[in-house]
Formats: sequence, structure tokens, C-alpha cells
Amino acid sequence: MRKLNTLYMRLFLLILSCMLVLILVFSMAYYHKLTGIIHSQTREMAEKNISQTVDLFDLLLKGYDSITKSLNSNYEMLRLMKERDSDPAVKVINDRTITNNIGAIYYSRDDIAAIYIITNGGVMYNYERKFAGVVDANYAHKEWYRKLKASAGEMVWLGLYRGSVMNELQQEEPVFVFGRQLYDLTDHRSVGIVMFETYPQAIMSALSNASISSNSKVYITDKDKRIIASTKMDASWAMSSDELATGPVLDPDTISARDNLVVSAQPRMADWSVISMTPRSDISARIDQTRQYLIAVIAALVVLSTAIATVISRTLSSPLRLLVREMRRVETGDFHGSVNVRSFDEINYLVTSFNRMVNRMDELIERITLASVSEKNAELAALQSQVNPHFLYNTLDMIYWMLDERGSEKLGRVILSLSQMFRYSSDWEEASKTTLRHELEQMKHYMTIIENRLAGRVSTEIDIGEEWLGTLIPKMTLQPIFENAVKSGLEPKAGPGVIRVYTRTTERELQIVVEDDGVGMDEGTLARLREALHVGGAAGGSRPAQESPSVPEMDGGTPVLPAAARRKGIGLPNVHRRLALQHGEEYGLRIDSVQGQGTTVTIALPIPTVRREAHGTAHRG
Repeated sequence: MRKLNTLYMRLFLLILSCMLVLILVFSMAYYHKLTGIIHSQTREMAEKNISQTVDLFDLLLKGYDSITKSLNSNYEMLRLMKERDSDPAVKVINDRTITNNIGAIYYSRDDIAAIYIITNGGVMYNYERKFAGVVDANYAHKEWYRKLKASAGEMVWLGLYRGSVMNELQQEEPVFVFGRQLYDLTDHRSVGIVMFETYPQAIMSALSNASISSNSKVYITDKDKRIIASTKMDASWAMSSDELATGPVLDPDTISARDNLVVSAQPRMADWSVISMTPRSDISARIDQTRQYLIAVIAALVVLSTAIATVISRTLSSPLRLLVREMRRVETGDFHGSVNVRSFDEINYLVTSFNRMVNRMDELIERITLASVSEKNAELAALQSQVNPHFLYNTLDMIYWMLDERGSEKLGRVILSLSQMFRYSSDWEEASKTTLRHELEQMKHYMTIIENRLAGRVSTEIDIGEEWLGTLIPKMTLQPIFENAVKSGLEPKAGPGVIRVYTRTTERELQIVVEDDGVGMDEGTLARLREALHVGGAAGGSRPAQESPSVPEMDGGTPVLPAAARRKGIGLPNVHRRLALQHGEEYGLRIDSVQGQGTTVTIALPIPTVRREAHGTAHRG
């Protein structure tokens, strides 16, 4: 179950399912369209075949009609049939003449089996291949004879029979029977009938042309739906002379369009219907072949889709699996690895960002470690500058109350400020983090002591907006700056001096500016101090600036002696190093000075995020 939640499996199933849905949808649409085309083409083929079959019937029937008309238009033969001479010799000659005319017609076509002419006087003339003269004496009572006698000279198509309707000895093979009445063209009176028996091969060949499959059945039916002929040539589809009126009828249920494809047409030469009936199972056989081919293609596409889904999901998930493996190493605290993959741009960007993040985290951890060491050093330096701080607090408080009782209010304020400063500098429970507000309060205590010591020569101006007082800064950030400003800038000055503190902002920085109008420093001293900040006092430096004998800690014209530089205090390089370790190399202290005009120390901090939108472009000073 867990494997189903992996990116590889989810991608694999998603891609595969999408491709399978597309394959199935297109396959079903293609199969439906192809089935319609096959049915349409099959119907068109059946209609074309039945149309050709009807045309063949028309040609065949037109030929039979021409034969009967040739006899009906033989004036000499009709005259001999109507005029019976009493002279036996003449009678024989006349009968021979009539028989010869019939024989000429008989031998003009190979498909004629027999020709019978029966006059109204009951005289029969016939021509047939064998068993000539053996006729049914009871023909006058037959249905076929009554139909011919009832006609008005038009062609009468009697249909397919099991055997000859006249010759009782010729019953081995079926014959196609048709005939008409013969009329004297001079007075338009009937002189008798003519009946033809032909072999059905031509008709059956035409019927077979209408078949579109091996199981197709083609029927010829009369106007009463009785079957005249069929491609199924057996006794059940051929009538005897006694069955003419009650021959087999084509049942409408057998030509149901639900189970069969049925097309029909009518010849112009007869009142027949040619009906072609093809089982839909034969059409379905062709569709089944198409379906089997389509299933094989779908199976191949499914296999191909599975392979494609595997390749795509593996291509997308493999880099991410490497990334996850590296993230697990990071979770264990190993920040020295990296992920190297070449994939899509988005994944490459993600991997690159992860590598940068890990490297940044490694740098930050090292920086925090160094910052912690620096903070501890500053804490130790502050603690070493105190001896039994609680004893000092109590002693200073006791002195303050004694002075207050004696009325020395000014000296009492100095003692109280000194007590507050000792308390603040010795409290490192929160690892040197404090707010700008607390730092300024301590500077007020410090300036109380300095202003009393220098008797009006030093004053302080603080102009910082309320919105910046909650900004977090390292503890003991302002005191070393104030101390240097007083000690090296304002004390050597002949007249009174001012220390101004204010803030200004850029797009990305909050700058706390400590500015004095003291004696300043020359360019050489300023360069050495800046070098001390950015080399000896930089984040990650090998040793603090106080331990280097060549680093000046000063703001005036006279550098501090190296011995003093090695005292265990918290100097400007230490402040700069802690700021850089906490916020980055681009932040910290920036010092500008002009000899005789004063010195400006700028504390550069990243602007607090909640204030950045409102003050991103504001500048002050």
C-alpha cells in the first residue's frame, strides 16, 4: 500500500490510465465508425448486385418475349394452324411446316427444353429433345393451361417446375415455364396458345450474381409472394404442375431485417420481385475479423503505453528520489552532500535550489557556531570586568541610599546609573539579544555618568521613531560606540560636543546612525580601523582584533596603545563580528570620519520584514 503513495507509482498509474482511456475511446469510436462503413458498403454492394441481377432478368425475359412474339408474328404458320385441310397428304405437309417453324425456334437457343403449341381446336404441335409425343392428355384441366387461356396476349411467366408440365417422362430436372396466347393478326382472334419450357441455368446464374456471401439466398416471387425460383435449387423450391396455385410462399418472418440484410428490386418485363436475403452473421464475420485485428492493435498499444508510462514516470521520479535521499541525509545532520542530476528545467532548478539551501544551512550553522563563541567571549569579557557583581550591586545601592539621605541627588543619580549599567551588562541569559529600546535606555544611564563627569561638555540627542524601538540587536552594541565617541572624539575636543542618534532606511536596510562632532581621525587611522573591522573582526576570522597588537581601537587622533587593545573588553570589531555573524557579511558597522569635523558610525541591519513594505524606499538623515 505504501508503494501506491510514491511519486513513481502515482505518475505511472496516472499516465497509464490516461493513455488507456484515450486508446479505448478512440478504439470504440473507430470500431463504431468502421462497423457503420462495413454495413453501408455491404448494403450498397447488395443493392448493386440485385440491380445488376434485375437487368440480367430483363434481358433474359426480353429474349424469351421476342421468341414468343416471333411465333405470334409468323402469319403463314398461324394460317396453317387455323385452316385444317381435309386432304391427308396436305394435312401432313401442313403439320410438317408448322413443326419445322417450331424447330427453327427451338434450335435458335440452347436453353429451350421444349415448345408446345395447342390450337383452339385441340391440335398440339410440339418440339422437344426426347420422348416426343408423350404428353399429358389431361392438360386442359391444369392450372398453367387455364392461366394461359385467361391471358389477353401478354406474356405469362409461370415459374420454375420440378419437371415438364406436359411430358410426363421428363421429370428429372426442373424447367422454367412461360407462354402466351397466339392471335391472328388479321382479325385479332385467338388461334391457340404457345408454351415454352427452358432450362433454368440462365436464371439461376443471374440469381447467384445477387449473392454477396455463401449463405445468401435470392428468391424470385410473383405478385402473390409465391416463390418462382430460388438459389436453393431443390424440390422444396420447385412446384409441380398440380402445385401451381398453392406453391410455396415467402414468409415475411424469414426476411426479418433484424436477422438479415434484405434488398429487393422488380424487373420491368414481369410482375416479379427479386429478393436478396443475407444473414447478418455473415456480415458480422467480417466485422469480427476487424474486431480481432483491433483487439491485437489495442493490446500492442497497451504494452507500448505501459512502457512509455514507465519511462516517463521513472524519468520524472528518479531525480526526486535522489533529492529525497539527500534530504534524509540532511535530516541526520550531514550537510556536506549534494544532488547531481540532469533532468527537466524545473527539476534542475529544484535540485540546484536544494543544493544552495544545504550549502547556505551549512554556512549558517558555522556562522551561528562562531557567533555563539563570540557571544560567549563577550560574556566572559563582561564577567571578567566584574568582581562579585551581586556584591557590587548591593554596595552601589547602599551608596545611592546614603547619598540620597545626605541630599547629594546628583551624585546619587550617577551611582544609580552605574548600578543599572552593571546589572544590564552582566545579564546574558538570552545570549546577548535585546531590543533597541533597552540599548537606548542603557545609553541614557551611561550618558548620565559621562555628562556628570565632563560637566556639561557632552550632550546627547536621540531621534528614533517608535516603530523601530522593538528591533532586535546584539546586546552591548551601542555602548562601545558611545564609549569610543566620548573617549576618542569628544574628550580631546576643546569645547562642548554632541552625540546624535537617529535612524534612516534604504530599500533593504535599517541604519542606526551614531554621529559625533568630535575631533575625528585622519585617513590612515580610518583605513586601519576599517581593515580591523573587515579582516581581523570579520565573521569567520581567525582571531578577534583585540588580540592583534597592530589593531587600533580609537576614534580620535591618538591611537590606543596595543597593551590597552589587549584588555578583555567588548570593542568595535567584536560588535561588527557579531552583527555580521547574525545577519550576514553585508551588514555590520560602517565608519566614516573627517579630521576636525567628527565621526559617524552606522549600524546596518536588515530591515524588519513587517516594516519592509512600508519603509522599503524611505531615507532619513
